[in-house]
Amino acid sequence: MNTVNATHQAAFYSGLKNTIDELREAGLYKIERILASRQGAEVVDNEGRHLINMCANNYLGLSGNETMVQASIKATEQFGYGLSSVRFICGTQTVHKQLEKALSEFLGMEETILYAAAFDANGGVFEPLFDSEDAIISDALNHASIIDGIRLCKAARYRYAHNDMTDLEVQLKAAVAEGKRHKIIVTDGVFSMDGTIAQLDKICDLADRYSALVMIDECHASGFMGATGRGTHEHHKVMGRIDIITGTLGKALGGAMGGFVSARREVVEILRQKSRPYLFSNTLAPSIVGASLEVLKIISASTQLRDRLHANTAYFRQEIERLGFTIKPGTHPVVPVMLFDATVAQKFAARLYELGILVSGFFYPVVPMGQARVRVQLSAAHSTEQIDKVLSAFSHAGRELKIIG
Repeated sequence: MNTVNATHQAAFYSGLKNTIDELREAGLYKIERILASRQGAEVVDNEGRHLINMCANNYLGLSGNETMVQASIKATEQFGYGLSSVRFICGTQTVHKQLEKALSEFLGMEETILYAAAFDANGGVFEPLFDSEDAIISDALNHASIIDGIRLCKAARYRYAHNDMTDLEVQLKAAVAEGKRHKIIVTDGVFSMDGTIAQLDKICDLADRYSALVMIDECHASGFMGATGRGTHEHHKVMGRIDIITGTLGKALGGAMGGFVSARREVVEILRQKSRPYLFSNTLAPSIVGASLEVLKIISASTQLRDRLHANTAYFRQEIERLGFTIKPGTHPVVPVMLFDATVAQKFAARLYELGILVSGFFYPVVPMGQARVRVQLSAAHSTEQIDKVLSAFSHAGRELKIIG
C-alpha cells in the first residue's frame, strides 16, 4: 500500500471513530441487548438476568411459542433447511405457494408474493409498477422502507402531512393538475413509533374522488387489528377497497422474518417478473414458511390472543397515565411514553433495565427532534402480574429521574 492511500484510509477510519465517539458522548449510542433465551414476555440476557420484555413486536406472543417451534421443525424435516436459490430458478416449494394462498385468503386479497423481508417488499413494490408519468402520494411519517422504495422509482413524489386528510387532498389535486397518469396513496396502516392508526376510510373516499389507488403497510396491524385480526382495513371496514397490502411475518405473524405483497393478480405477476428484491434474494426458509402457516391457522380459528392483547393494552394505557406519564393517545399496543429529551430517554431505559424491564429509548433521527420516548409494546403473552411489575418499575424510575412527581 502506498503512503498516500494509507493516509486516506487512516482518515476514513478516523472519521468513523470520531462519529462513534460523538454518539457515545451525546448519550445517543444504541446498545444491542443480547438475549440467551427465546423471545417472550420474559427473557433472559447473556448475563442470566430475567427481564420482562416490553419492546418486542411480539404482539400475539407467538415468537417463542412451542407450537411455532414444532411447526418450524416439521417444515424443516419435510422441506429442508434452505433452497440455495431464488424463486424463479429452483427455489419455490409447495409450502411457499400454500402460504401465499393462505395470506391472500386471510387478508381478503386476490394474490400474494413472499419476500425475504418486509423491507424488501416495500423496497421492491414501486419501481416495477410506476414510472415518471405516475404519482406516489406518501404520508410524511411512513416507514423508512417505503421511503427507500419510492426513491428507487421514477414516479413523481408528493408527501402529505402525517394523517392529515386536508393536506392529502391538496397533494392529490396537485397530482391531477400536473397530469399524472396513475396515482397511488401510500400509508402505514399503523405507524410504529406513535401507534397512530391511519384513517383508511377517509383515505379510500379521497382515492375514489381523485381516481387513485391505495396501498397500506400492515406490519404493525396484521394478525390483531380489526374484529378478526385481518388488519387496519378490517378495523376501518374498507376490505375490498385496498389495492396493495404489504406486511411482515416478523411481528404478530410468528415473529421470525419474511415479508409479502398482497394485491390483484396482475400486480403480483408483474412483481414476480420485475421486482428486484424478489428476483435476486434467496427464497424464504421453509421453517419460517411452515410456522407462518400454523400462525394463520391459530388466529383464524379464534380471536383469543387478539382479545387478550387489546385487554392488556387498555389496562397498561390507563395505568401509565394514572402514574403521571405522558403517552401518545390511542388504542394500539404500541404505547409511546413521551420523555422528549434523548438523553433522558436513554437514562430512563437504562434504569428500567436495572429494574428488570427491557425497553428501548428512541430519539432523532428515528423520531422527530424533541420527541424522544420509550416505546412500550404490549403482548398477549403478558400476564397482569407482569404488567403491574412494569408499572411499578416505571413509577420508581420516573420519580427517581424526576420525570413524574
